[in-house]
Amino acid sequence: MVGEMTIGTSRVSAGVLAIALVWGGYTASAQQASPALRTPDVIYVPTPPEVVDAMLVLAGVTATDVVYDLGSGDGRIPIAAAEKHGARAVGIDINPQRIQEANENLARTKLGNKVRFLNQDLFETDISEATVVTLYLLESLNIKLIPKLKALRKGTRIVSHSFSMGGEWPPEKTENVGGRSIYLWTIR
Repeated sequence: MVGEMTIGTSRVSAGVLAIALVWGGYTASAQQASPALRTPDVIYVPTPPEVVDAMLVLAGVTATDVVYDLGSGDGRIPIAAAEKHGARAVGIDINPQRIQEANENLARTKLGNKVRFLNQDLFETDISEATVVTLYLLESLNIKLIPKLKALRKGTRIVSHSFSMGGEWPPEKTENVGGRSIYLWTIR
């Protein structure tokens, strides 16, 4: 029959297929069509607001800092760094859905170009401009990041929520925030 085609074992009208393709393309572009780079190493668990604030205070974030949040999820840490401390901030996340959420959250602010989100692999992204790095990753991932973090310029502060760097790089300071640990390291 003209105007029909077979997909698998189903016959589909060409018009229905065209509408589905157009709608599917629109939906994909509206939801950030970036393909997943690879499977994320961790599931997304948001950092509570009081922990976000404590992490930024522990790192001593100021308006002269550039904060990199590795595994930035919905963008709450970079947005808070810019809103509350005047810092520039970059969020890195491998999951395009998280980047879309982060950009939507950023759009509700008046931060302009102080914050940006990158759909990239945090192990491959250049973070050399960072003066502060925030993490909420597993200890095994933090340990894997140690060479990259230790290559940052002297004075760069690293703050991690809940997970240390293991015994090979003890934190210089640990704080408890509502039953959650946060850790601080400074590149020397």
